[in-house]
Amino acid sequence: MSANEDMDDSAAPLIEHLAELRTRLIRSVLALLVAIIVLFVPINGDFVAEHLMNFLLTPVVETLRDMGDENPALQYTSPQEYLFTVFRVSLVGGFALAFPVIAFQLWRFVAPGLYRNEKNAFLPFIIASPLMFFLGASFAQFVVTPLAMTFLLGFADASSFMTNVISAASGGAIEPAKGSAAIITFNGKVNESLDITLKFIMAFGLCFQLPVLLTLMGKAGLVSSEGLGNVRKYAVVAILVLAALVTPPDVITQLILFVVVYGLYEISIQLVKWVEKKREAQLRAEGYYDDEDDLQAEFDDGEGEDIQK
Repeated sequence: MSANEDMDDSAAPLIEHLAELRTRLIRSVLALLVAIIVLFVPINGDFVAEHLMNFLLTPVVETLRDMGDENPALQYTSPQEYLFTVFRVSLVGGFALAFPVIAFQLWRFVAPGLYRNEKNAFLPFIIASPLMFFLGASFAQFVVTPLAMTFLLGFADASSFMTNVISAASGGAIEPAKGSAAIITFNGKVNESLDITLKFIMAFGLCFQLPVLLTLMGKAGLVSSEGLGNVRKYAVVAILVLAALVTPPDVITQLILFVVVYGLYEISIQLVKWVEKKREAQLRAEGYYDDEDDLQAEFDDGEGEDIQK
């Protein structure tokens, strides 16, 4: 067989894999486009994406209402801003709707190259990943974002309250100069308020992938529960840096993210330990793992006693 024939034989599987990848990518993109189109279906006079945007902006609106604004309003300052914001929401929501199809196409592309036991090990993680992301996104939407908005939007009221307290304690010695102080009020923009919410959703959704990722790595033998426990102090520092980078500069939100991610890290250690025990039990059942270490330890103990005698 000539060198050219060898190159043709090796190139044929590569071309088949590329053709399969192209097919899976085309189907994934089509699913995303269909999901985006669905979000532009009008319901009660508004697009579905607009209803989704109003839902995401609920923490901001409710915080403003709790602060005394009976009719809270958010604004946009350029003609194209609202359209781009709605399209951004439709893109994020469309990806969420199309994710099952995209994950299925990814699975169909990877599955032929896996053994049966590898398929059985990998499939649960594909199912668990979107569930954990949804759990993290829900936690961000219903817990973290309202707390962050209460702190950020209430900071102006808190500083005014402290100024009045200090003024009253000093017998009114501190008086603002009349006519010199500007009236500072919150005129929120739609895209900026939505940007904070989406950042929280993405940050907590990705952080909730930590148990899935570490458990999968533990199943593949890349990490161990003992190793994760030994680097716990470095993980604490890394989580603190992560909390400072992905959250606004308020201690409450950073503390919440730190506690949640560190809790997930500890849960991951227990999951990896469970995977290791399960793998050890399976190896014992199949005869690949025996008690040589225990026998060697007993032999060493017996030999030591004989030497002492």
